[in-house]
Amino acid sequence: MTSPGYDQARVERRRREHERQAVVFGVLIAFLAVCGIFALAVYSGAISSPFDRPFTTVGVSEQKSYPVPCLPAVKGQPDGALPTAYTDTRVRLLNASGEQGLASAHETVLADRGFVIEGTPGNVPMLLQESELRFGTKGIVQAYTLAAQFPKMRMVLDDRRDRVIDLLIGENFDPPLGVEDVELAADQPLRNAEGCVPADEITPEKRIKPAKEGEPDEVQPAK
Repeated sequence: MTSPGYDQARVERRRREHERQAVVFGVLIAFLAVCGIFALAVYSGAISSPFDRPFTTVGVSEQKSYPVPCLPAVKGQPDGALPTAYTDTRVRLLNASGEQGLASAHETVLADRGFVIEGTPGNVPMLLQESELRFGTKGIVQAYTLAAQFPKMRMVLDDRRDRVIDLLIGENFDPPLGVEDVELAADQPLRNAEGCVPADEITPEKRIKPAKEGEPDEVQPAK
Protein backbone atom coordinates (compact mmCIF):
# COMPACT_ATOMS: atom_id res chain seq x y z
CA MET A 1 0.00 0.00 0.00
CA THR A 2 1.35 3.44 -0.99
CA SER A 3 1.90 5.83 1.88
CA PRO A 4 0.23 9.29 1.84
CA GLY A 5 3.67 10.94 2.18
CA TYR A 6 4.97 9.27 -0.96
CA ASP A 7 1.88 10.30 -2.94
CA GLN A 8 2.29 13.87 -1.82
CA ALA A 9 5.98 13.92 -2.89
CA ARG A 10 5.09 12.54 -6.30
CA VAL A 11 2.39 15.18 -6.76
CA GLU A 12 4.84 17.94 -5.82
CA ARG A 13 7.45 16.59 -8.22
CA ARG A 14 4.94 16.52 -11.10
CA ARG A 15 3.75 20.01 -10.23
CA ARG A 16 7.34 21.35 -10.42
CA GLU A 17 7.89 19.55 -13.75
CA HIS A 18 4.74 21.11 -15.16
CA GLU A 19 5.82 24.54 -13.95
CA ARG A 20 9.26 24.16 -15.61
CA GLN A 21 7.62 23.01 -18.84
CA ALA A 22 5.26 25.96 -18.75
CA VAL A 23 8.19 28.36 -18.28
CA VAL A 24 10.22 26.78 -21.12
CA PHE A 25 7.29 26.79 -23.55
CA GLY A 26 6.38 30.31 -22.52
CA VAL A 27 9.92 31.57 -23.25
CA LEU A 28 9.95 29.80 -26.62
CA ILE A 29 6.58 31.24 -27.63
CA ALA A 30 7.67 34.75 -26.58
CA PHE A 31 10.93 34.39 -28.52
CA LEU A 32 9.13 33.25 -31.67
CA ALA A 33 6.68 36.13 -31.32
CA VAL A 34 9.53 38.66 -31.06
CA CYS A 35 11.25 37.09 -34.11
CA GLY A 36 8.03 37.31 -36.06
CA ILE A 37 7.54 40.99 -35.21
CA PHE A 38 11.19 41.76 -36.09
CA ALA A 39 10.93 39.92 -39.42
CA LEU A 40 7.73 41.78 -40.28
CA ALA A 41 9.38 45.12 -39.45
CA VAL A 42 12.40 44.31 -41.67
CA TYR A 43 10.16 43.12 -44.48
CA SER A 44 8.04 46.28 -44.33
CA GLY A 45 11.13 48.49 -44.25
CA ALA A 46 10.37 49.94 -40.81
CA ILE A 47 13.87 48.95 -39.64
CA SER A 48 17.07 47.85 -41.37
CA SER A 49 18.35 44.33 -41.13
CA PRO A 50 21.63 43.99 -39.19
CA PHE A 51 22.79 41.66 -41.96
CA ASP A 52 21.95 44.11 -44.74
CA ARG A 53 25.16 45.12 -46.52
CA PRO A 54 26.04 45.65 -50.15
CA PHE A 55 27.35 42.75 -52.18
CA THR A 56 31.06 42.84 -52.91
CA THR A 57 32.41 41.63 -56.22
CA VAL A 58 35.31 39.24 -55.74
CA GLY A 59 38.50 40.65 -57.22
CA VAL A 60 37.35 44.27 -57.08
CA SER A 61 38.94 46.30 -54.31
CA GLU A 62 38.62 49.87 -53.15
CA GLN A 63 40.19 52.23 -55.63
CA LYS A 64 43.04 54.41 -54.54
CA SER A 65 42.32 58.13 -54.30
CA TYR A 66 44.40 60.38 -56.52
CA PRO A 67 44.93 64.16 -56.50
CA VAL A 68 43.13 65.87 -59.37
CA PRO A 69 45.32 68.30 -61.33
CA CYS A 70 44.17 71.90 -61.64
CA LEU A 71 43.60 73.41 -65.05
CA PRO A 72 46.72 74.95 -66.59
CA ALA A 73 47.06 78.54 -67.75
CA VAL A 74 46.38 78.74 -71.48
CA LYS A 75 47.90 81.42 -73.68
CA GLY A 76 45.28 83.80 -75.03
CA GLN A 77 42.71 82.73 -72.42
CA PRO A 78 43.35 85.08 -69.47
CA ASP A 79 40.05 84.26 -67.73
CA GLY A 80 40.81 80.55 -67.59
CA ALA A 81 41.08 77.56 -69.89
CA LEU A 82 38.17 77.13 -72.27
CA PRO A 83 36.79 73.70 -73.18
CA THR A 84 38.51 72.06 -76.11
CA ALA A 85 36.50 71.28 -79.21
CA TYR A 86 35.18 67.72 -79.06
CA THR A 87 36.87 67.07 -82.40
CA ASP A 88 40.20 67.98 -80.78
CA THR A 89 39.72 65.52 -77.92
CA ARG A 90 41.10 62.04 -78.56
CA VAL A 91 39.72 59.23 -76.43
CA ARG A 92 40.70 55.60 -76.06
CA LEU A 93 37.99 53.40 -74.54
CA LEU A 94 39.09 50.58 -72.25
CA ASN A 95 36.96 48.08 -70.41
CA ALA A 96 37.90 47.67 -66.71
CA SER A 97 34.66 46.04 -65.55
CA GLY A 98 35.12 42.45 -66.68
CA GLU A 99 31.91 42.77 -68.73
CA GLN A 100 31.93 42.90 -72.52
CA GLY A 101 30.14 45.56 -74.53
CA LEU A 102 30.36 48.54 -72.17
CA ALA A 103 33.19 50.23 -74.06
CA SER A 104 31.34 49.92 -77.36
CA ALA A 105 28.23 51.53 -75.87
CA HIS A 106 30.27 54.53 -74.71
CA GLU A 107 31.94 54.70 -78.12
CA THR A 108 28.64 55.26 -79.87
CA VAL A 109 27.58 58.14 -77.61
CA LEU A 110 30.93 59.94 -77.56
CA ALA A 111 31.59 59.51 -81.28
CA ASP A 112 28.15 60.95 -82.07
CA ARG A 113 29.14 64.08 -80.14
CA GLY A 114 32.32 64.49 -82.16
CA PHE A 115 34.97 63.02 -79.84
CA VAL A 116 37.74 61.27 -81.74
CA ILE A 117 37.84 57.60 -80.71
CA GLU A 118 41.34 56.12 -80.92
CA GLY A 119 41.37 52.59 -82.34
CA THR A 120 38.84 50.00 -81.21
CA PRO A 121 37.66 49.52 -77.62
CA GLY A 122 39.99 47.29 -75.63
CA ASN A 123 40.56 45.92 -72.14
CA VAL A 124 42.95 46.62 -69.28
CA PRO A 125 44.33 43.90 -66.99
CA MET A 126 42.58 45.28 -63.90
CA LEU A 127 39.11 45.61 -62.40
CA LEU A 128 37.68 48.95 -61.29
CA GLN A 129 34.52 49.81 -59.41
CA GLU A 130 34.28 53.37 -60.72
CA SER A 131 35.25 54.65 -64.15
CA GLU A 132 38.40 56.73 -64.50
CA LEU A 133 39.95 59.16 -66.96
CA ARG A 134 43.72 58.75 -67.23
CA PHE A 135 45.68 61.45 -69.02
CA GLY A 136 48.99 63.30 -69.11
CA THR A 137 49.92 66.92 -68.41
CA LYS A 138 49.32 67.82 -72.09
CA GLY A 139 45.75 66.56 -71.95
CA ILE A 140 44.39 68.18 -68.77
CA VAL A 141 42.02 70.57 -70.55
CA GLN A 142 40.81 67.76 -72.81
CA ALA A 143 40.25 65.56 -69.75
CA TYR A 144 38.13 68.24 -68.05
CA THR A 145 36.13 68.61 -71.27
CA LEU A 146 35.49 64.87 -71.42
CA ALA A 147 34.74 64.59 -67.69
CA ALA A 148 31.93 67.14 -68.10
CA GLN A 149 30.06 64.57 -70.20
CA PHE A 150 29.46 62.41 -67.09
CA PRO A 151 27.62 62.92 -63.77
CA LYS A 152 30.87 62.18 -61.95
CA MET A 153 34.26 60.96 -63.03
CA ARG A 154 37.53 60.05 -61.33
CA MET A 155 40.52 61.83 -62.88
CA VAL A 156 44.03 60.39 -62.71
CA LEU A 157 47.19 62.06 -63.97
CA ASP A 158 49.70 59.62 -65.42
CA ASP A 159 53.10 59.82 -67.11
CA ARG A 160 52.01 59.71 -70.77
CA ARG A 161 53.44 62.40 -73.06
CA ASP A 162 50.61 62.71 -75.59
CA ARG A 163 47.11 64.20 -75.40
CA VAL A 164 45.18 60.94 -75.74
CA ILE A 165 42.82 60.30 -72.83
CA ASP A 166 42.08 56.79 -71.63
CA LEU A 167 38.53 56.23 -70.38
CA LEU A 168 38.62 53.14 -68.16
CA ILE A 169 35.05 51.94 -67.74
CA GLY A 170 34.44 50.42 -64.30
CA GLU A 171 31.80 48.08 -62.97
CA ASN A 172 29.66 50.84 -61.42
CA PHE A 173 29.92 53.13 -64.42
CA ASP A 174 27.75 56.18 -65.01
CA PRO A 175 26.55 56.59 -68.61
CA PRO A 176 27.20 59.94 -70.30
CA LEU A 177 24.80 62.78 -69.54
CA GLY A 178 22.31 63.87 -72.12
CA VAL A 179 23.67 66.57 -74.42
CA GLU A 180 21.34 69.15 -72.87
CA ASP A 181 22.68 68.36 -69.38
CA VAL A 182 26.37 68.88 -70.17
CA GLU A 183 27.38 72.15 -68.49
CA LEU A 184 29.87 73.39 -71.06
CA ALA A 185 29.94 76.47 -73.28
CA ALA A 186 32.65 77.22 -75.82
CA ASP A 187 33.07 80.79 -74.50
CA GLN A 188 32.90 79.95 -70.77
CA PRO A 189 36.08 78.91 -68.88
CA LEU A 190 36.18 75.49 -67.29
CA ARG A 191 36.03 75.26 -63.51
CA ASN A 192 38.73 73.58 -61.48
CA ALA A 193 37.80 70.42 -59.62
CA GLU A 194 37.29 70.99 -55.92
CA GLY A 195 40.53 70.49 -54.00
CA CYS A 196 42.64 70.27 -57.17
CA VAL A 197 46.43 70.32 -56.99
CA PRO A 198 48.81 72.02 -59.47
CA ALA A 199 50.00 69.39 -61.93
CA ASP A 200 53.67 70.07 -61.21
CA GLU A 201 53.07 69.09 -57.58
CA ILE A 202 51.63 65.67 -58.46
CA THR A 203 53.71 62.54 -59.02
CA PRO A 204 52.08 61.01 -62.12
CA GLU A 205 50.95 57.41 -62.03
CA LYS A 206 52.46 54.91 -64.43
CA ARG A 207 50.49 54.63 -67.65
CA ILE A 208 48.41 51.45 -67.87
CA LYS A 209 48.96 49.39 -70.98
CA PRO A 210 45.89 47.74 -72.53
CA ALA A 211 45.84 43.95 -72.70
CA LYS A 212 46.97 42.72 -76.11
CA GLU A 213 44.52 40.81 -78.22
CA GLY A 214 44.89 37.10 -77.63
CA GLU A 215 46.42 37.46 -74.18
CA PRO A 216 44.76 35.48 -71.36
CA ASP A 217 42.24 37.49 -69.33
CA GLU A 218 44.18 37.64 -66.08
CA VAL A 219 42.77 40.74 -64.42
CA GLN A 220 44.11 42.13 -61.18
CA PRO A 221 42.18 44.19 -58.61
CA ALA A 222 42.79 47.92 -58.72
CA LYS A 223 45.36 49.22 -56.24
